[in-house]
Amino acid sequence: MVAKKKKKYSSGEGAQFITRKAALKKLQLTLKDFRRICILKGIYPREPRNRKRAQKGAGGIKTLYHTKDIKFLLHEPIIWKLRELKVFQQKIRKARAMREYQKMKKYFRDYPEINIDHIVKERYPTFIDALRDLDDCLTLCFLFSTFPSLKKVPPDQSLLCRRLTVEFMHAVIAAKALRKVFVSVKGYYYQAELEGQTITWIVPHHFSFQPQSKDEVDFKIMSTFVEFYIMMLGFVNFKLYHSLNLVYPPKLTAAFNADADKDLVDERAYVAERIAAMNISVAKIAGANEVEELPEIDIFNTEDTDPQKLEEAKLEAEKVKKLKTMFKGLKFFINREVPREPLVFIIRCFGGEVSWDRDHFVGATFDESDESIAYQIVDRPRMDKQYLSRYYIQPQWVFDSVNARTLLPINKYLMGAVLPPHLSPFVDKTKDQVYIPPEERELNDPNFKPLNEDDASDEDIEEASDEDNEEKEEDSEDAEAVLTKQYQQEVEQDSQSEESEDDIDPQKKKIAKEKKKAMAVTTGVTHKEHPYQKEIEDKQAFRLREKLVRKKHRNLYKSMKAGQEKRKKEIWLLRKKRRLHDEKVKEDKKAKKQKQKMQMLEAASS
Repeated sequence: MVAKKKKKYSSGEGAQFITRKAALKKLQLTLKDFRRICILKGIYPREPRNRKRAQKGAGGIKTLYHTKDIKFLLHEPIIWKLRELKVFQQKIRKARAMREYQKMKKYFRDYPEINIDHIVKERYPTFIDALRDLDDCLTLCFLFSTFPSLKKVPPDQSLLCRRLTVEFMHAVIAAKALRKVFVSVKGYYYQAELEGQTITWIVPHHFSFQPQSKDEVDFKIMSTFVEFYIMMLGFVNFKLYHSLNLVYPPKLTAAFNADADKDLVDERAYVAERIAAMNISVAKIAGANEVEELPEIDIFNTEDTDPQKLEEAKLEAEKVKKLKTMFKGLKFFINREVPREPLVFIIRCFGGEVSWDRDHFVGATFDESDESIAYQIVDRPRMDKQYLSRYYIQPQWVFDSVNARTLLPINKYLMGAVLPPHLSPFVDKTKDQVYIPPEERELNDPNFKPLNEDDASDEDIEEASDEDNEEKEEDSEDAEAVLTKQYQQEVEQDSQSEESEDDIDPQKKKIAKEKKKAMAVTTGVTHKEHPYQKEIEDKQAFRLREKLVRKKHRNLYKSMKAGQEKRKKEIWLLRKKRRLHDEKVKEDKKAKKQKQKMQMLEAASS
């Protein structure tokens, strides 16, 4: 019996991938609906190993999806909802064209709504899974919470983002989960730790909104992502509030209700309401106890117990415990020129109390005249009226204290002082190649001194250390030479005394003397190795080891080496930028001094 001939591209990569056009035909959806369903379900295009085989011999570059993903979409109930929506849209268009307005009202009343609860549960079966994927969700929701009503963005979407983001910030305050903060050009970077998961997100600065052109940003795609993220964040907030024994949904101010969109037109008023809401504690469930603190670390006897790692974990737990109550019992007053929202959020996260001028903003809890205020945060060179019972500091002190996990000395952050550099705490300590700026090295190592203008570079320092090693070797060689000389003198004295004592045949004496001379210790000559010989040998041995890498691991090894070279280049570029910046600063200082000297000479001559 003759075997049936296998059809080309019916197996392997040809059957594994499907083009977007074929996927649209299979699902019977428009491109707009297909994009929406893919975003909601988390399906994205794939890159094949061999594009020609995956495209079944077709040329060009096409958008490819896994065939199993498209088959998975066939059983999605939302597809039927999308088809119903299409039918209703056609009916509405027909009724509008026929001027049958009663039918139009009926169709709008019965317009089907898409519910995506089941998709959130499907994509995130556990609460920990949702927390792991919360970074992009929070960043996009905080961004949309600052948007006004746009053509491509539904108005209820931005309002819901505002409410959910404020609820999440309240949960972080109640859990005291904030760990790191950084102020950037993009906005404020925050990092919190919830249920053992690290969550990092960005909150944009509050500037006047500038609408983007249609070519730059596709708001429709972003809005589809937000549609899913809103549902996801609602689930996360609900779970967080119940784990913290808080009432959900919290009763916030009127600015966050759905009916308040028409009344609250001013963006400044909305921001003031949001900050005022953050300064008030959220209501707890009746009869619930306080959230328990994390217990001490339990130590279990295992085979691979590393005492150093256990000690590091204990120290980290103690630092976090101190960090949670860093501002406890301290009162802060914020001047009107300082951005209040990030400072209120940070101070409240670590147990502090905060207030501001009640004449300018709502929600103040105490006045400026309160004598119990410990710190007043200002961002101006001087103030006419000052209280002796408090410190006047700049806002950066709060951010740097959080990152240092302790209250820093205030002498560098006083009013009008030139601030130290604001260093990023988001540094990956596991990487072996990391650029550390001199300011950070000075903070971490008190003995470190940054190089001045006359100081040598790193290569000069290495050469100097090599010269010191050579001098030490020469000193050791001199000491050995002195010891051998003393030994030879002692041997000669012994031989002379023996000759005078013994009256033996001169011939025998001569032979004995030659034997002794042959047995005498002579000064050795040290063999100096070539300074770069060891380095050359190490490189040769390393190349031989590279050749021993197996074929299946060779590509992985090449990518690792490429990553190392890339990081090395980035570090070199950062060092070069820093050197050029320092040189420019020195030149500006010199030019300023010369200008002052010229002015003084002109004044003296006149």
